[in-house]
Amino acid sequence: MKFIKQAVCLLNKAYQPIRDNASFFFFMYLIGILVSYAELPANNPNAAVYGNLWLELFLDLYIICTILSLIPKKIRRWIRAFLYIIAYSTSIADLFCWVKFQSTLNPSMLLLVGETDEREASEFFSSYFTSDLILSSVGLLLLVMLIHILKAFWKKVKLPPAISYKMMVVSQIINHIQPVLGGICIVFLGWSIESSAHNKKEMVQMFSLDTIGSVEHELTTTDCAQFYLPVYRLAFSIFSNELASQQIDRLIEAKDKMEVDSCSFKSPNIVLIIGESYGKHHSQQYGYFMPTNPRQIKREKSGLLVPFNDVVAPWNLTSFVFKNVFSLHVVGQEGEWCDYPLFPSLFRKAGYHVTFITNQFLPKAKQAVYDFSGGFFLNHPELSQAMFDSRNEQLYQFDRGLLDDYDKKQEQHNTEHYLIIFHLIGQHVNYKQRCPSDRRHFKAEDYAKKRADLDGKQRKILADYDNAVLYNDSIVDEIIKRFEDQEAVVIYMPDHGEECYEDSRGFICRNHSAAIDYDLARYEFEIPFWVYCSHKYAAKHPDIFQEIISARNRRFMTDALPHMLLYLAGIHTKDYHSEYNILSPQYNEMRPRILKNTTDYDKLSRPSDHHSQRKGK
Repeated sequence: MKFIKQAVCLLNKAYQPIRDNASFFFFMYLIGILVSYAELPANNPNAAVYGNLWLELFLDLYIICTILSLIPKKIRRWIRAFLYIIAYSTSIADLFCWVKFQSTLNPSMLLLVGETDEREASEFFSSYFTSDLILSSVGLLLLVMLIHILKAFWKKVKLPPAISYKMMVVSQIINHIQPVLGGICIVFLGWSIESSAHNKKEMVQMFSLDTIGSVEHELTTTDCAQFYLPVYRLAFSIFSNELASQQIDRLIEAKDKMEVDSCSFKSPNIVLIIGESYGKHHSQQYGYFMPTNPRQIKREKSGLLVPFNDVVAPWNLTSFVFKNVFSLHVVGQEGEWCDYPLFPSLFRKAGYHVTFITNQFLPKAKQAVYDFSGGFFLNHPELSQAMFDSRNEQLYQFDRGLLDDYDKKQEQHNTEHYLIIFHLIGQHVNYKQRCPSDRRHFKAEDYAKKRADLDGKQRKILADYDNAVLYNDSIVDEIIKRFEDQEAVVIYMPDHGEECYEDSRGFICRNHSAAIDYDLARYEFEIPFWVYCSHKYAAKHPDIFQEIISARNRRFMTDALPHMLLYLAGIHTKDYHSEYNILSPQYNEMRPRILKNTTDYDKLSRPSDHHSQRKGK
């Protein structure tokens, strides 16, 4: 009998946290479920909520209710009110962002809010807070909140005797079945702890990281933390912005300390084209079996375009590449990328007019962490002003839009000496969206013989990717055309490689979580890289032109690109080092090319059955 009493007491205590905070538990659980299902994409029938939503939400609320039940009632009431404000306000903001921008709360959204002034905020509210919100999921959430508020005042309202009696009966029934409810709580608690432990561990891991880059890299793993509630997404956004802010402070300090001793404007006009997701193994220039870049090959045959044969990217993530390529820091140097000046700011300080035209890194509400991580330092007002004289203000579906933007808005700003950076969307997934329908040349059936190992769907994806490569060929050729009659040098490099059913690997895009072996390095880090000199430039600078030709077979990693650019410009600064400039006689070709700060590319074993690389073509 004593054992039964103890068991009943234990079961009652298991249910007590929910009993003491019944209204809190019910409404917080309700809005958590409501927001999760309301934010499923309407155009994706396969979309699903977070798989552990129901159990993990139970666990989170049970823990909060347990803590609340240990606090005196008078204080508990105010703490609950505070939690209500946080939960409802973040849920409403999250749903609002979803309804208006098809995006939940994220670091970019928070950054935009922080940079919005009073006038912009007023215009935003007048534009987006419209009556149609009431008929959306935001209106449904507001209705839940209204019911919750009305329920809170029921105790102060004198109800009819019949209703009061029924409520008393329900209360007595609940008191009698408390042990049963306690048993259910124990079962659900054990189940939710077991199913939620991994995600909680990953959340702790995420919030223990010390750079925005490491946060981004963590998010590329398949089992990363799921911030399934608006309040978690808000906390993650605040955390990410704080990490970014720390690096911004260091970049500003480096900017304030940088010095330009002199500038000869040796190359008056420099154009840098940064592509996207383009491995050299889909380049016809490097031996690919499909004619994916005929225009570049034609320019190579003219002798003015010089392909480099042994170039790798330091990372297979765009944001990491941008940090490494824009900073004067190279892998292996003391400190981090944010402790060194950004090369466009040195160009601008030296007297070059610097233009940046990007089809990815413009601040916008619906932006993944990857774009936030890659663009936060480019879009910071003070750093952007230090780096760029002019920028585009619009993104385009296809890269042709960047050319039109340049022709209409940017070309007029060119001065006697200019640096222009084109950043393309290139071959970024989804490949089919990277080439206009009327420009598609390759078809799935074109690969029936060469890629008989692929099924029809895979060949279609491969054709889409190669069409994007071919379209990219036309874009970079059009860029060259705009400068071929000037005294200009044009450099092309994609940010990193890309896999599209290479050999028997069987997947597309990139494998971020895997250890780097030779195959992964070959397909995701090896990239096309070339330098084009206009006829006028080659004639006026035969020494530099010859240096470019002589350097074509040197080993190179693109983190050192700024040093080559400074040399071409004739900018003298303490931050320039000739051993990192591939055109210099002092260039250190044996510098270790460390991929992802972990793996020496040149020490990876190369299986004998691999295709030979293009050398000395």
